[in-house]
Amino acid sequence: MGADIKQLRTRIKSVDSSLHLTKAMGLVAASKIRRANEEMFKSQEYAEALGKMIRELSGSPECRKSPFMRAEEESSGSSGSRVRLVVIAGDRGMAGGYNANIFRMLKSYPDAEVFPIGKRICDRMESEFVSSETFSSEEAFDLAHKMCDDYAKGEYDRLGILCTKYINMMSQEAEIRWILPVTAEAEVVKSGMVFEPDERTVLDAAVPEYVAGMFVAAIRESFASEVAARRIAMDSAEKNARQMIDSLELEYNRARQSNITQEITEIVAGSGR
Repeated sequence: MGADIKQLRTRIKSVDSSLHLTKAMGLVAASKIRRANEEMFKSQEYAEALGKMIRELSGSPECRKSPFMRAEEESSGSSGSRVRLVVIAGDRGMAGGYNANIFRMLKSYPDAEVFPIGKRICDRMESEFVSSETFSSEEAFDLAHKMCDDYAKGEYDRLGILCTKYINMMSQEAEIRWILPVTAEAEVVKSGMVFEPDERTVLDAAVPEYVAGMFVAAIRESFASEVAARRIAMDSAEKNARQMIDSLELEYNRARQSNITQEITEIVAGSGR
């Protein structure tokens, strides 16, 4: 019985340590949520402004000659197409299914050439560590220009971003956003903008900026999703730890009471002899 009490005391202490850890991680995640959301919304606005311009340019017949545009049948993603994916995962774990959802979706593209961002995916791909939390706009522009140069040379057929879509604090889901080739919209609402010197020149210059903007927006949104997922996961873990401590303490008190009762019984029995 004494061994059981000692074992229960050890388990309570261990769970209590985990409780403090999950609580601390939850507080850290909570402190990052506001800033992460602000950066996410700013980057989304910037990417949407660039996307609007690209969509209008794509409707120009002259832009169809651009190396960044392909015919619909050429960009439909057939099984023989060469795919590049910029895969964004987290730098840390303990965020529920955040990283697992990315890894699961990546399995659908076994032949894709992967450019990982985030420690978890970098470790899995055995590549140099690139942080998803501190990935800067300058790094995004460098990566975008490399991707666009390679695409213009015909080194691959499609470029996508495997990232996490932020729905709300309670819900995030993995998705792929295809960004190259640029496809012409069926119906484009003209804004009346005049492009100088001509539409194709502006499109060719704007596409790397657009791709960089998409990278930044996806990375910021993924990080906001990671922080939210970690906050929810830590809240759930904290609740479970408290319930486990309550259960263990009840079991400990029962064992201790039983041990005390047994000792009293033995003393009474001994004194009666």
